[in-house]
Amino acid sequence: MMGAGDAFGFFVAKLGAKVSAFFSAVPYILGYIGRTFLSSFAFVKREKAARKILIMQLLFTFIEALPIVVILSVSLGSAIFLVGYELLLSLGQSSMIYQILLVVVVRELGPLLVAFVVTARSATAIATELGGMVTSHQVESYISVGVDPIDYLVAPRFLGVTLSVFFLGLYFSLCGIVGPAVVAKFVNPTIANGYFTGLLKHLSLMMIATSVIKSIVFGMVISITATYYGFNVERASTEIPVAGIQAVSKSFVGIIVADVIITIIPSLL
Repeated sequence: MMGAGDAFGFFVAKLGAKVSAFFSAVPYILGYIGRTFLSSFAFVKREKAARKILIMQLLFTFIEALPIVVILSVSLGSAIFLVGYELLLSLGQSSMIYQILLVVVVRELGPLLVAFVVTARSATAIATELGGMVTSHQVESYISVGVDPIDYLVAPRFLGVTLSVFFLGLYFSLCGIVGPAVVAKFVNPTIANGYFTGLLKHLSLMMIATSVIKSIVFGMVISITATYYGFNVERASTEIPVAGIQAVSKSFVGIIVADVIITIIPSLL
């Protein structure tokens, strides 16, 4: 039976192996990211087949996710405005609801929720699709005929997911600040008066820029992580579900880390 000391030693050994494996993979990961960026910049020169993949990615990630995002944004914005307004009114600070609504919907929670929705839907799909192509030797077939998998398989998915998160973020922000005004008209028309005036008074360029930057960075994180773990599948088909799980979990971690960094940077300037 393993003692406490042995268990601790085993844990330390496993942790050390994980850390060592991560740092040994850093050069490859950085090279993969750089190669993806370079291939994406030259995407306009690609053939129709690659552009078709981009369109299909936009259809799945953006168009099909749009109803979910709209419902989430309207529900969140309306709940924050209606509940928060009554609470702040009792404290004599009702005008603060506009700033709170903009911070939560536009700058903070909006981009995160969109990224989580896209991760749950698309990261798994991309990783499992590419993993299946690896195990069925389709990727090797592309290489054998001189087709770069990064150019043909990664770049359109990278652009498709990044653009989708960007546009979904815009729709989330728009519906999240317009929706509460519509809902308030039916629930309590008196609090809807001066709604847009209050919003414009507290809306800033920095808030919009932060939201846009977060959406773009989150899209990059999701697409790069999903394609990376999809290509990490080796030969066994049993590795495909594992790749999907890793793509989702690592995307969540990357999104949270990126969100913290982007949020902190403006306060340091």
